[in-house]
Amino acid sequence: MLVLEFKAYAKPDQFQAVDEAIRICQFIRNKSIRLWMDGGAKSWFDRSKYCAIWAK
Repeated sequence: MLVLEFKAYAKPDQFQAVDEAIRICQFIRNKSIRLWMDGGAKSWFDRSKYCAIWAK
């Protein structure tokens, strides 16, 4: 696993936008993992299509 650390200098609304983007990515990732665990996705392509639907 690659971990990068940095110090960000931004305005509060920019930090809020980044936090919202992180929450959205985690939501989509969790939906994809749940689909895989429930047996609804047989390949990485199925999960990719599912993520694309949620991303819209």
